[in-house]
Amino acid sequence: MALLSAAMMGRLERLQLATRRPLAGHLAGAHRSQRYGSSLDFADYRNYNPGDDFRLIDYHLLARLNVLLIKLFEADDELNLRILMDTSASMGSDGKLAHAKRLAAAVGFVALVRRDTVNVYTFPRNRPAPRFASRHATAQMFHHLEELTAIGPTTMVQAARHQLSMPGKPGLTVLISDLLTSDWDRGISRLLARGSDLVVVHVLSQAEVEPSFYGDLEIIDRETKERLPVSLTPETLGSYHESFAAWLDRVATRCRHLGAAYIRTLADDDLESLLLTRWMQGGVFR
Repeated sequence: MALLSAAMMGRLERLQLATRRPLAGHLAGAHRSQRYGSSLDFADYRNYNPGDDFRLIDYHLLARLNVLLIKLFEADDELNLRILMDTSASMGSDGKLAHAKRLAAAVGFVALVRRDTVNVYTFPRNRPAPRFASRHATAQMFHHLEELTAIGPTTMVQAARHQLSMPGKPGLTVLISDLLTSDWDRGISRLLARGSDLVVVHVLSQAEVEPSFYGDLEIIDRETKERLPVSLTPETLGSYHESFAAWLDRVATRCRHLGAAYIRTLADDDLESLLLTRWMQGGVFR
């Protein structure tokens, strides 16, 4: 099945990535920056200072109010988008990786349409991240995402350290992961170290949120292969639900405290509703 339908891509074409931090690009992209530049969209006024371009003086205000102000305009900058994909073994269950691929395809497509650059990083395999630029690279990016497989342990801090070692200006990092690792907090904190904006997309399965198993079972950790015998009773399931809910609240609170956007999603969520409603409301798209 294709990662994104033609109809979905048509809807995504009207969107662009949102950022909450001032980001400076170096090429003429179609992403609206928070700094001022030379596009045709008026943004604000400021006092004239010696050396400013006299052509930017608002002579109508000068004639009416006798104040010397220059006009500021929105800048259109290229945004460097870094997609950090969790491809550890735990993502291979219940359709989580397939869902993550479609989300990565969507955010990457929006960036490419706006002439932003896209790098796709994966962990635990810290191999060189392919760089995609321009809408013509869409098929190549989709093919790269389709080829990803889930294997190995979750190495979030190592992945964050690897990404931060890569050259390039601060941009927008989108982390897509189930965060099923004890170092998720340190990993997220490190990703913000270089001044990048960060969106944390927390991918879970319905079975993780609401397990429906009962009785005496043996649970196998997908990443460590460790086997753990458990007896699931209504009481133990109740304790699990409380602990899991507390962990989810802790993750969301930590992301907000760090200034990162946080989006939680289940692997079977409707993609259109998620991207065109919740991601708009969550400040990922605009």
